[in-house]
Formats: sequence, C-alpha cells, structure tokens
Amino acid sequence: MGVLSEGLTQILIPVAAFIGLGFALFQWFLVSKVKVSGGYGDYSGYKDRLINEGETEEGVDTLEVSIKCAEIQNAISVGATSFLFTEYRYLGIFTAVFGIVIFLFLGSVKGFSTESEPCTYNTGNICKPALANALFTTIAFFLGALTSVLSGFLGMKIATYANARTTLEARKGVGKAFITAFRSGAVMGFLLAANGLLVLWVSINLFKLYYGDDWEGLYESITGYGLGGSSMALFGRVGGGIYTKAADVGADLVGKVERNIPEDDPRNPAVIADNVGDNVGDIAGMGSDLFGSYAESSCAALFVASISSFGTSHDFTAMSYPLIVSSMGIVVCLITTLFATDLFEIKRVSEIEPTLKRQLVISTVLMTAGIAMVTFFALPSEFTLFNFGTEMSVKNWHLFFCVAIGLWAGLAIGYTTEYYTSSAYSPVKDVADSCRTGAATNVIFGLALGYKSVIIPIFAIAIAIYVSFSLAAMYGISVSALGMLSTIATGLAIDAYGPISDNAGGIAEMAGMSHEIRERTDALDAAGNTTAAIGKGFAIGSAALVSLALFGAFVSRAGINTVDVLTPKVFIGLLVGAMLPYWFSAMTMKSVGSAALKMVEEVRRQFNTIPGLMEGRAKPDYATCVKISTDASLREMIPPGALVMLTPLIAGTFFGVETLAGVLAGSLVSGVQVAISASNTGGAWDNAKKYIEASWW
Repeated sequence: MGVLSEGLTQILIPVAAFIGLGFALFQWFLVSKVKVSGGYGDYSGYKDRLINEGETEEGVDTLEVSIKCAEIQNAISVGATSFLFTEYRYLGIFTAVFGIVIFLFLGSVKGFSTESEPCTYNTGNICKPALANALFTTIAFFLGALTSVLSGFLGMKIATYANARTTLEARKGVGKAFITAFRSGAVMGFLLAANGLLVLWVSINLFKLYYGDDWEGLYESITGYGLGGSSMALFGRVGGGIYTKAADVGADLVGKVERNIPEDDPRNPAVIADNVGDNVGDIAGMGSDLFGSYAESSCAALFVASISSFGTSHDFTAMSYPLIVSSMGIVVCLITTLFATDLFEIKRVSEIEPTLKRQLVISTVLMTAGIAMVTFFALPSEFTLFNFGTEMSVKNWHLFFCVAIGLWAGLAIGYTTEYYTSSAYSPVKDVADSCRTGAATNVIFGLALGYKSVIIPIFAIAIAIYVSFSLAAMYGISVSALGMLSTIATGLAIDAYGPISDNAGGIAEMAGMSHEIRERTDALDAAGNTTAAIGKGFAIGSAALVSLALFGAFVSRAGINTVDVLTPKVFIGLLVGAMLPYWFSAMTMKSVGSAALKMVEEVRRQFNTIPGLMEGRAKPDYATCVKISTDASLREMIPPGALVMLTPLIAGTFFGVETLAGVLAGSLVSGVQVAISASNTGGAWDNAKKYIEASWW
C-alpha cells in the first residue's frame, strides 16, 4: 500500500477538479471585465471611459469601432453556435445508434447472460454478468460522448466571447491583448481537464455501487468513457475541419488573390464563415480531440491496472494513480498559467513566442516534480503488472520514469513543431524564400519540410515506448501517454490562444481599426499558428501512445500472445491498415475541395452581381457562405467517420482477430507519420505567408 489512504484519495481528486473549475471561472471573470458595447444602451459614459484610458485611435470613432466589434463578435458566435447545434443533432443520432451496437456486441458475447461467471483474468473470483457489462459500458460511452461534446462547445463559447475583447485590448498594447487571449484559452483548458477528471471519478464511484469487488468488470466497462470521447472527437475534428478550410480557401482565393483586398476585409462575403470556422474547427474540434486522447489514456491505464495486483488487492489509491496524476496536472498548470498572465508582462511583439514556449517548459519541469510526489505517495514500493498473460514485477520509481518520459517526449515534440512552423527559424524562412520562383518551388519546399519534421517526434515517441514498455509493460505505455497529456490545461490554453488571436485580427480588420492594431493582432496570430501546430503535435503524439496501449489491451483481451507479421492474414492487415490514413485523408481533402469550389463560385458571384460591393457601399451576403460551409461539413463528415468506425468491426467479424491486429498496427504506424507531416506543412505555409506579408510593410 502507498502512503496515501483511500479516503484521502477520494477527497483529493474531486478537490483538484473543483480547483480547476474555480480557476477557469475566475479567468473567465477577468476576461469579462473587458467590456464590449453592443448596438444599444447609453454610450456617453462608456465613450468617456475609453478616452480616459487612452484607447482611442487617431482618426477613428472609438464608439463606432466598439459597436462594430460587438456586432461582428455576435455574428461569429451565432454562426458557430448554430453550426455546432446542427452538428450535435447528427451526432446525437450516431451516438444512440452506436450505443445500441456496443450493447448488442458486448451483450451477445455470452448470449445476453444474466448469470454471474468466473472472471476472465482473476479466474478464482466471480464477476458480474455479461449483460451488466454491456449496459454499463454503453452508459460510460454516452457519458464520454457528452463530456467530449461539452468540452468542445464550452471552448467555442469562451473563444467567441473573448475574440472582440482581445481586439479592443490590442488598442492598449500587445501585452494586454495577449493576456486576454491567453486567459480565454486557459478557461477552455481548465474546464476540459477538470470536467474530464470529475466525470470519470464520479462514474467510477457510481459504477462501484453495483460492481462492488468486481473491479475487472468495473474498469472494463469504464473503457466506454474513452470510446465515447474519441468518437465525438473524430466527427468534431472532421466536420469542423471541413468547415474552416472550405471557408478559408474560398475567402483567400477570391478576396486576396483575385480581388487584391486584405485578409478579413468586411467586403469579402466569406469572411464571417472563415472566422466561424476557426472556432468550430480549431477550438471545438481540438477540444474534443484532446479530451478523447485524455479519456482513452486514463481508461487504458485503469483497465490494465484492474487486472494487475492493484485490482486483485483492491488498492483504490494505486488504482487511481492515473487520476491522481491528472489532479496534480491541474495544480501544476494553474501555477504555470500565472507566469504568463500575472508574473511576467509582455511589452514587445518579440516576447510573445518565448512566453508561450516558456509555458511548456515551466509546466514540464514542475510536473516532473509533481509526478515524483504522486508516485511516492500513491503507489506501493513494489507490485506486479499484467503483461500478456504473465505477471511483471515493478517498482514505483519505474512508473515515475514512464510518466516522466511521456511528459518530456511531449516537450520534445512541441519544440520540434515550433522549430518547423515558426517564422523565427530557417525552415519557414526557406519556404518563404522559395516563393520568389513561384508556387511550384513553394509546394516542394513545404512538403519537404513536413516530411523532415516527422523525424524527431517519431524518435521521441519510439524512445518513450521502449522505455515505458521495458519498465512497466502496457501499463507503462498507458501512463506515458497520460504523462504527455498531464499538462493538458496548459497545452489547450496555448492552443486555443491561436484561433482567438486569429479572430481578433479579423475583427480588427472588419471594424476598420488602424494598421497599427492589425499589426499587433497579426503578431499574436503568427505566434498562434505555431502554438496551434504544437497543440496538434501533442494530440498526435499522445494519440500514438494511447493507440498502442489500447492495441495492447485488445491483444490481451482477444487472447493473442504474439502478432506474427509473417502470417499472411496479419501482413495483409498491416498493408490495409497502413493505407487507411491515406484513404481517410483523401476523403476529407476531396470534401474540402468540393466545398471550397462552391465557396469560390459564390464569392465570385457576389463580387460580380452586387453593385457597390467592392467600393464598400453595399454589404455582402455572409449567410449564404456560412450555409455552404455548414451544409458541406455536415454532409461530408459522415463517410470518413464511418470508414474509421466500421473498419475494425468488418475486419474483425469477417477476417478474424489476427487480421484486425494487423489493420490496427498498420494504421497506427502510418497515421502518425501522415498526421505530423501534414500538420507541420500546413503550419509552416501559414506562417511563411504571414512572414512575407510582414516583410512587405
């Protein structure tokens, strides 16, 4: 037994979650103190206040600008909310259907038996009937799906609440705008981390009322929570991604390239759709995505622990080690956030990126010390872990190294991503320089950069896997993934900061603010593009580790001792699995292309047929462009999602578990490479564009 008692563990986990929620609400309160005026009420006092605070701009009506900001913010918020509600209606139907499929599949394993039976792993014990496991797994799936959706929706709400406030604060200086954007990102980060932890803790305790001493059944049913989270993340990412990229391509191709008007110019009919897309794709989608990885890693670790000595000896504190690590992560991230918002003040544009990078370093260093404390107090000095049918003797310091190496691998991935996507370093500058000879060389350099950026992250993930597996088998890999995500609150704050800054720049342009304000928001946005790529890097790295841990759980549960690649069935599975990420990418890219085509045609039509639009005398029809993106993303997100969800069911049912093992391994190995290269290529191109634009002024 560890030093920490069960009673104290049951108190500390929810207390940490409530601290996270309280801190999120406090940050939201601080952001809300920045007032945005709407098109109503008495402005006399407000205008005086603006003048007294020195926020006025030369030659610009401050009150009119503030009212415009409020109107634009409202349009973006309404568009994003409308899209997400429509998307969630579709997902509600999917969740209900897939929940029934889960229940039927799991229940039918033992013929919907209502009789208690010997446990699969602890054969001397009696476990709850298969029907109960099917029911509770389905309930956990619904809870995970709901929490994932809630994480994405709340993130979108705070982002659309903060974008105009960031724009208005930019008039006081880049430091004030940065703090507003970062605090808003922190609200999302802490809400997600705290909600995920709290719902999981409550679920375990409620399920325990039925399961009692059957911890094997309890934690196997809890795995549904991770599946629910990652299912919603898949559709949220695909749907939001199609929306934002279709709008982005349509707005920039016609507006910037053909009509030579600035980015986010209010004359551009696709500009609102573009800004809405930042929120539904990069905020709501990323929120659901990281929550899915967090839930999966926690559930994988809990399940492996339940069939190890933690579970057989009913040591609740040791069983809850993944939750205690996450609790410590919330406290560490809270301290880390204060370094960006309260302890250091940004005075110059050049300080933005170093401050964001410092967040990663501080959180990693503090969390390493936190992991050491948690490991010493929560775990017994020596214990055994399940290792493919055998027991592996492990010491508590082994697990410290497993979690810590995941944490530091995440930092390595973050820094590598930053190097390849930031305009401060040579890779992006080389891409920008290649544009002198045309688009062809730019594409070649961009793709080469993406492929090269895969090298260090893959080695980081490989080392983390080798060390973790050597020290603590599959449980080690699970907690290594959790280590990478232990600072998820800070990671998400950095990530959400990007789209908020992007929106702030768009609002500044649309509200007619001065070039100086737009320069400040562009500087925030350029750093935001890099942080968004860092966030994607964390999501990809942790997903790779989680996938391997879940693969191990599947192999154990299916009774496969070894996966022999020389077996034709397995090798065929590997080939097909390695092809799946390309098939998936082809479907999503084709969807974006089709939607962008319609968007370009609509934007051209409006410029050609609405008299006075280019001169600024007439308003464009924003709603039609929003509708094009919405319809396309909702229609096109179904086939890629179905490909991912149905492939394992079809492969396992018709070709057996060996082929399915090959498919899962192949898609994991291939998917990581495709994801990292595509993410970094996109981030580098975006920042190369901004680097060129900044050089022109």
